[in-house]
Amino acid sequence: MSLFIRNYKPNSLATVYNTKLWRLNSTTTDSALKKDEEEEEFRVLDILKKRERFQRRVVRRTDIQPDRADRMATDQNWGNVWPGPKTFHPSSVPLPLRQGYVPKGQAPPGKKANAELMKIPNFLHLTPPVVKSQCEAIKQFCTEWPSLLNSEEAIEKHYPVEVITSDYCHASPTIRNPLARIVTLRIKLSTLNLDKHSKDKFIRLVGDRYDSTTDLVTITADRCPARAQNLDYVNYLLTACYHEAWNVEEWEKDKTEDDMEYYDWNNNTSKKALVNWHLQTKNENRTLNDDEYKAFDTSEIPYAEEYKNAVSSWFNDGESDATVKNYGEVVRKLFGLPEKK
Repeated sequence: MSLFIRNYKPNSLATVYNTKLWRLNSTTTDSALKKDEEEEEFRVLDILKKRERFQRRVVRRTDIQPDRADRMATDQNWGNVWPGPKTFHPSSVPLPLRQGYVPKGQAPPGKKANAELMKIPNFLHLTPPVVKSQCEAIKQFCTEWPSLLNSEEAIEKHYPVEVITSDYCHASPTIRNPLARIVTLRIKLSTLNLDKHSKDKFIRLVGDRYDSTTDLVTITADRCPARAQNLDYVNYLLTACYHEAWNVEEWEKDKTEDDMEYYDWNNNTSKKALVNWHLQTKNENRTLNDDEYKAFDTSEIPYAEEYKNAVSSWFNDGESDATVKNYGEVVRKLFGLPEKK
């Protein structure tokens, strides 16, 4: 780099110029020349830069406090630590709990930062010692079990109505399961105060809810959203069917044997034939009217009750090998014939 300087002095007879020339060396020029020389070679473009892996240094601190679960006493009152249902907290549970799905051969995740343990209801507050202490606390409000209710028969006699409900625990944002609203009421038909007409009408009102083999009437309600509402509804259905069974409509008085839904042996000709045969064997030739036939006591006739049940079973249950065989055996006994071999 060259520097040219000219000195000029005015107001003089002759203009005097003093010219000086210096040549200066610059370091920038030298570095640029060196850079040009280096750029003459091709540079390699590194697209995938390799990251240097630095080994993490393990820092051991002696001032770190142990976890709360490790510092908890073994003889503490668990009811004070976990008094009721709440979200899982790993520092409050001194147990190595594990939950979660993992591939085969691996252990499930621990309790630290475990979403599976936190998102479902738990029963950590219902440990046996806590349940025992709670039972002792409410025992003062309970009465003694009645001494007369010492068997299932006695309980069924004094408390014939049985109400069945179900409670559920599942993984859901709410603890209320829709199936918990279902209420089932069961009662034996023999425990109801019904006569012949009302019993038959009650059975036809409940339909397939009556099981003749167990004599149980089962009424289930699930149409209401709350369990208490369904309980009131099943009680209402039982009460309504009971009182309706005792009502006698005007058209029911005009029913004949052809209109009956079942076979009544006392009102049919089978009883008349048995009574006439019995009177003939005793040499009693008399004529009875319909009311006398119905009121005739057949207990004095041998095997009359078995004959009545066999004929009624044939007509009501249908013809089958069992009913036909039973009818044949009873007729042989009634006439004094030997048994069929």
